[in-house]
Amino acid sequence: MSPLVVLVADGAISPHAPPSAAAFLESTPGAYTTARASSAGLLWWPRHLLRLADSARILAHSHPHLLGLPVPLPRILSTASLEPLVNQSVRVGVHEMRRRMLAPGECCSGEDMALTALVRASGAKDGLEVCIHLGVYVPPVFGDAGARLAVAGSGREAAAAKYASWARMRKSMEKMRPPGATELLLTNDGDHILEGSITNFFVVCLKEEHQSNEPLSVQTMTDRFEVQTAPLSDGILPGIMRQIVIEACHDLGIPIRKVSPSWSKRESWEEAFITSSLRLIQHVDTVQAPLLWEDIETKTWSDVSWVVKQFQGAGCITTQIQRKISERALKEEYDTRELL
Repeated sequence: MSPLVVLVADGAISPHAPPSAAAFLESTPGAYTTARASSAGLLWWPRHLLRLADSARILAHSHPHLLGLPVPLPRILSTASLEPLVNQSVRVGVHEMRRRMLAPGECCSGEDMALTALVRASGAKDGLEVCIHLGVYVPPVFGDAGARLAVAGSGREAAAAKYASWARMRKSMEKMRPPGATELLLTNDGDHILEGSITNFFVVCLKEEHQSNEPLSVQTMTDRFEVQTAPLSDGILPGIMRQIVIEACHDLGIPIRKVSPSWSKRESWEEAFITSSLRLIQHVDTVQAPLLWEDIETKTWSDVSWVVKQFQGAGCITTQIQRKISERALKEEYDTRELL
């Protein structure tokens, strides 16, 4: 049985069998965002619309080729102008996807969906085309399987925007993916970790003033530890879940510092996790990096020696943040009936 997938372009359902989301992104330029949808709603949809508009605006002004434009777009793209165009196609796509999921013979009526909204240049009157790609998504259970990360590439061009061409561009890093690695990390100097190729990256560190062998108690965990993640100014994607984690840490009273985690200080890393709009948050089991960063772009994973940092499952701080995010997800779903 073929995967259950729907592709909508400017409000019209594609009559052809759609490719996977990854293959679709590899085949086209454009700004995009990917959201998780349940039977009731879309997670943090207003934030996704804002991010989509921001990405399209950045690309239109300074990197038009990544939007499919030959030259910069003179007019200003705004959330207000894109929202009705995007929501029209989302409405059609969600309705069609649910119809197919409920069809006789299908066994995924209660499953979540992965929704990718993409804006690209076209020959239409307004110069833009909106595409919506939907597929069934089965989220992993938090705590079951941790991510295995490998430092393998440099930071992205136009890092503040989320664009489809990155799905093709990041393939150049695959030669540096060790067996078993589930995500690749980006760095410009071999030390300061920026983000993952499709995720944002966080570590939970023992604060410098508490780096001793004193026993820790639960009551003092948030006093002794801080969460670190790269600042936007270092050249990373302003991920939606990254911002949700920052807000969750503030709500929980967990210190968070916007600084790129330093691989040379990995001994102070007690926990690590990654975030994305589909998986939300996933703890990290291992991070590995080349012993020497020089000439990394000319080598493959088997040509270098690796140093590995091991973690012991989902830690206390990561679990607290995950619980807070789950609470917020239930409260902040965007009711898709407002689209239908």
